[in-house]
Amino acid sequence: VQLQASGGGLVQHGGSLRVSCAASGRTFSRYALGWFRQAPGKEREFVAAISRSVGSTYYADSVKGRFTISRDNAKNTMYLQMNNLKTEDTAVYYCAATADYLSIDRYKYFYWGQGTLVTVSS
Repeated sequence: VQLQASGGGLVQHGGSLRVSCAASGRTFSRYALGWFRQAPGKEREFVAAISRSVGSTYYADSVKGRFTISRDNAKNTMYLQMNNLKTEDTAVYYCAATADYLSIDRYKYFYWGQGTLVTVSS
């Protein structure tokens, strides 16, 4: 499966943004999906994950209550709705796919998109 993230941009502190991840291929629904992010000089970190079809989700504590992950298997697309953005959310956001049920471990994800930059200004 090939993934392509989009929708990043510049947003003010407290604002909202939705990033998307479009996938190619017919096997999209077979994979659990995740969002990760990497800020300058930092390790790539887990943000959120969603299971294949049941819709179970899991969030990093830092985004819980502010971000919502979702997917539309009919459109081969995953979303990350980000509300009440903070300057510390500034990072390149990557989408990824895993054959595991649902994982927060980036090394369990075999397919990655190219990333989309989200910048939150103060």
